[in-house]
Amino acid sequence: MIRRAFIQELGGGRMEPEMRDVLGGLQERGIPAELFTAKRLERRQLPLDRETLVAGDVPSVLGALAQLGLEPPPTNDYPRSLELFLHRRLWTSTVRSLVAGIEDSSSPPVFAKPRGRKKRFTGHVFGTQEDLLYLQRASLNTPILCSEVVRWLSEYRVFVIRGRIVGIRHYAGDKAIRVDEAEVERAVRAVEAAGEGTAAYGVDFGVLETGQTALVEWNDGFALGSYGLDRSLYTELTLTRWEELMAATGVVLS
Repeated sequence: MIRRAFIQELGGGRMEPEMRDVLGGLQERGIPAELFTAKRLERRQLPLDRETLVAGDVPSVLGALAQLGLEPPPTNDYPRSLELFLHRRLWTSTVRSLVAGIEDSSSPPVFAKPRGRKKRFTGHVFGTQEDLLYLQRASLNTPILCSEVVRWLSEYRVFVIRGRIVGIRHYAGDKAIRVDEAEVERAVRAVEAAGEGTAAYGVDFGVLETGQTALVEWNDGFALGSYGLDRSLYTELTLTRWEELMAATGVVLS
């Protein structure tokens, strides 16, 4: 059970909208919360235990888990149970192979993004020599995820708490083009049946130019962008995932 919380601020009282929502949501629940900066966390100035929520960006949450002696949860952008919902070919590769393909002018453009938590570059469509500039921070051995290039007409984030869809929020493309919610519900049931979900998560779906509702990617429920989800629901999602992370430790923390 969460008895208090540390909420990340950017300094000078500035906060991301999600953190402001969590702060308000915790106040409504009567859970005391204190603001912190990334620097304070890095200096180990926060008294952390498994009854204390840490809400912030990905580096801060992972840093808090490390201070609690916990491994970061594995990434799973494309669960096996959702492969049927991709509607495009997906494969693993390396920056080396990607560069070789770009230098071979006969190769078609490819969408690529880093595999795992170390984001050496942002997901991008690679098709010309100019695109190699996006890879300046990545070594040739960096593992990547690749997919065929598709055109998204609209994209939405689906928020799930304990297997139940609690909200769907638009974040890109034409808002008038809605995802097929029956298809989304079928996908969420598939994730839950396979045991590939977490207690709380977001899964992004979009509409392709073919009209198909397709998986964009799955997202863990900590440090998740809310895109304007009701703050009480976002707070519940954040608390639910953090409590699951703490319960999985089996370690009594002081």
